[in-house]
Amino acid sequence: MKKQARSYLLMTLPALVLFFVFHTYPVLQGIFYSFTNWRGYGEWIYRLRNYIHVFADDRALSAYLFTFKFAIVSTILVNIFSLLIALGLNANVKFKKTLRAIYFMPNILSILIVGFIFNFIFAQFIPQIAQELGIISLTKNILGNPELAWVGIVIVAVWQAVAFNTILYLAGLQTIPLEIYEASSLDGANRWRQFWSITFPMIAAFFTINMVLAMKNFLMVFDQIMAMTGGGPGRATESIALLIYRGGFEGGQFAYQSANAVIYFLVIVAISIFQIRILSKREVEI
Repeated sequence: MKKQARSYLLMTLPALVLFFVFHTYPVLQGIFYSFTNWRGYGEWIYRLRNYIHVFADDRALSAYLFTFKFAIVSTILVNIFSLLIALGLNANVKFKKTLRAIYFMPNILSILIVGFIFNFIFAQFIPQIAQELGIISLTKNILGNPELAWVGIVIVAVWQAVAFNTILYLAGLQTIPLEIYEASSLDGANRWRQFWSITFPMIAAFFTINMVLAMKNFLMVFDQIMAMTGGGPGRATESIALLIYRGGFEGGQFAYQSANAVIYFLVIVAISIFQIRILSKREVEI
């Protein structure tokens, strides 16, 4: 047993070292510098005002509001579409496995490449088609409209994220015994009644997982915005992740944005815990 335990230690130790060097240590370093005035270079002194300044920063508050709006809308849409697709793919349809592979393809594509492609679609393809069809409202690039640019980002983010959530819902649907549906049919339950009383309660654990993961991922949105709008027009689509990146690495605000990152980390953790505690109450054991 000692030899076996030593073998396990030798196998896991390199992974632990790499995780500490490239994850834990940078996190601790960022927390440390958040209590200083370091700009990413040169000398520094201790300063505790960074955390106070974040709450008084209009740019940061605007980024928080945009990020929350984007994350809430995207999370709701992703779970609606992915659940509908999963229910459809779980039914007795032809080419079921092929359709599952096709629906999962967006998830394996690079986010930046997808963003650049949709940037062209919104800027060139859709306006040209709309002009030919006489649809005036779509003849302009919505990514250039401060009020509608976020909608384009939501469309791309949801389109790409639906695939992963669909796979999780499909896994949940596979755990429901068919005998329950057969018994409910004998009792006269229609499909809507079966979904609301059987399907949804029994996949509640998967619904919780999808809601938490989707919200967490959308709160950290960065690549889609960088590829499609760069935070514009103006700062209309500037997310917290983009603000931290630009302020820390381009604006000489390394310590200040480190404090912003620590606050945002705590916000994401709090939201995730809140979601789990609320949604887990609906879960049932199969």
